[in-house]
Amino acid sequence: MTEINWRQELLDSQQFNEKERDLLINGPKSLAQSWLMGALYTRWKKLKGFIEPPPPDLKSSFLDWEKSISNKDSA
Repeated sequence: MTEINWRQELLDSQQFNEKERDLLINGPKSLAQSWLMGALYTRWKKLKGFIEPPPPDLKSSFLDWEKSISNKDSA
């Protein structure tokens, strides 16, 4: 599988300011810069049309758990 150089593709798109350009070239040096880098990565994904899959539904309730326990006890 070929690795995509998203930083270079974003630099080529010319859709950033001077601070973002410096960050894309030199990388983050602080926590705040790493947050900005994440925002730039999200911008690149939107430009390319990548769609994140929805998160899994992890809902549960105490009643569901209680029923599963009572079913195990009766078996």
